[in-house]
Amino acid sequence: MSKSQYDDPNENSGPSHRLLRVGENIRHALSEVFARGEIRDPALDGVSITVTEVRCSPDLRNATIFVMPLGGANEKDVVKGLNRCNKYIRGQLSRLVSMKYLPKLKFTSDGSFGEADHIEKLLSSAHVAQDLTKNSDEPED
Repeated sequence: MSKSQYDDPNENSGPSHRLLRVGENIRHALSEVFARGEIRDPALDGVSITVTEVRCSPDLRNATIFVMPLGGANEKDVVKGLNRCNKYIRGQLSRLVSMKYLPKLKFTSDGSFGEADHIEKLLSSAHVAQDLTKNSDEPED
């Protein structure tokens, strides 16, 4: 019986279901920690933080957390503040997430919002709109 490509654990087809599940659990727990407002750092005072994604390494020892402050204001300062409070946040997570080893956390800014704005500007530009009107004027077969 031959093996399919889905049976090969060495196949690089993206994160496993387990990695995604762990990442989502950490994301929900981080949202709860941030909602409490217990983190004391000048860069984080009065800032609402959105956790967009958590990517865990395959061995679950490291996690990259993609965050964005509400409105995108002081983005770099917020990320630096979160990385300064890394140990405290990890301690709070250990109470909320049941894992043998809680991953080391690295906070980084989420660039997907900027990319979405850039694509939106490109699609609404006059040059692209001109091409779209040409295609809509042509009769369909």
